[in-house]
Amino acid sequence: MNGKRRARAKAGVTAGMTAGVVCALALAACGPGDAPKESAAPKEQPTASATPSPTVPQGPPGVRPRKGEVRPISRTGDLPPVISSIPTRRKVVFLTIDDGWEQDPGFVQQIRDERIPITAFAMRDAVEAKGTPDQAGGEARYVGAGKWGYFRQLRDAGVAVENHTLTHPNLRLLGRAAQRKEICGTTQLIKREIGTRPALFRPPFGNYNTDTLLAAKSCGVRAVLLWTATVQPGGKIAYQVPDKRLRPGDILLLHFRPNLARDFRILVKKIKRRGYALGNLQAYVDAADPR
Repeated sequence: MNGKRRARAKAGVTAGMTAGVVCALALAACGPGDAPKESAAPKEQPTASATPSPTVPQGPPGVRPRKGEVRPISRTGDLPPVISSIPTRRKVVFLTIDDGWEQDPGFVQQIRDERIPITAFAMRDAVEAKGTPDQAGGEARYVGAGKWGYFRQLRDAGVAVENHTLTHPNLRLLGRAAQRKEICGTTQLIKREIGTRPALFRPPFGNYNTDTLLAAKSCGVRAVLLWTATVQPGGKIAYQVPDKRLRPGDILLLHFRPNLARDFRILVKKIKRRGYALGNLQAYVDAADPR
């Protein structure tokens, strides 16, 4: 019996020694980087401030005037001034677009994605698709497609929506009361549909008289906006100056026509290629007429 006990004890010692050798060999085979996870120092977690969030542009798009850059514009008494161009020497121009017939969703996306500054002069009958649409740029596809909802999308993309009358008449042929109905009626409509009150007014065809200015003033209009060049289908600029070139402070006139997104893309590239920036019209009018 004693011999059997001694044999079992010897076998236990041998097995223990064998297990110890195996464990030692296993530990020797582990490199420094293979230590058990429990022994590794915990990794530091990045804080919220360590990961910068993308900068989101704020405020209306477009170049804004520098201090002292813009010369004052002339006025006739307390009537709204008539502005064809902004008095600045900086290479900046301004894009405006009239009526509202063709409501291409691709144009809204372009304005939003590229943060292009434009001012839209809305005319009720065009926005609501009453009458004959402007198809100078080709066959119309989106006439009144979104109505005032389309202009709310433009507003949300940073576009200022201003006044271009209800029915697009030649104002010179109307008396003051009729002109006031056209201008004030549009102001009230835009305030109701867009939520902003127009400060700028563009007379149809560029036709106006003293009654127009008096009516505009009574409707809360701050300035009457004309233009120095028009943009034709294909993005071609039709100048109204003898040297046929862009000048600092030019106001360009476009229309909501077919193929607007394509033509607009051509126009913007052309303007930038000539070294001009696109300005925020409202900010420049404020600087030229600080009232």
